[in-house]
Amino acid sequence: MKKLVIASNNPGKLAEFKILLAPLDIELMTQAQLGIKEAEEPHHTFIENALAKARHVSRESGFPALADDSGICVDALNGMPGVISARYSGWPLSDTRNNQALLEAMEKHSNRSAHYYCVLVMVRSAGDAQPIIAEGEWHGEIAREPSGKGGFGYDPLFWLPRLGKTSAQLTRDQKQAVSHRGQALRALLEKMKPDAKLTHG
Repeated sequence: MKKLVIASNNPGKLAEFKILLAPLDIELMTQAQLGIKEAEEPHHTFIENALAKARHVSRESGFPALADDSGICVDALNGMPGVISARYSGWPLSDTRNNQALLEAMEKHSNRSAHYYCVLVMVRSAGDAQPIIAEGEWHGEIAREPSGKGGFGYDPLFWLPRLGKTSAQLTRDQKQAVSHRGQALRALLEKMKPDAKLTHG
């Protein structure tokens, strides 16, 4: 069976990956299952961080690897939190603290527009010179208070005017149909269809 290692320990992301990649005849593994430590994310762009994570996991496992780097970019904050979305409020990582920090940063801003961004990078090997890259954007606004219990990250604050709900108030299927990660995964699947190189090493 073909194998693919997911370079993430985020349970929310892993659940989305498993559902959306289910149509492929690929055995999905996580870096944690293989005892691989998370890669450093020192770069200032999503794509550089995703590529670094994918190459690290492929090098350590010997299998093809898929990495995601994503975050929320707020117009009034010049694109922040951006690549530091997961660690916006520092360590230990906390979605609740991150949401509170974002609300505090937005207190004086009337422009609430924001978007989620996701880039996916799949490498067949650590030295793959032609990684498969796909991306997605999901536009909305930053709410003035959290609503909803679904999703993860900034979903309770990500207001969708057309739907009249936050991302955290959507069902899993509704979110996957429109989210940045859903868009990126569908684009990745299209690019992977003719690819027959998901083999060991």
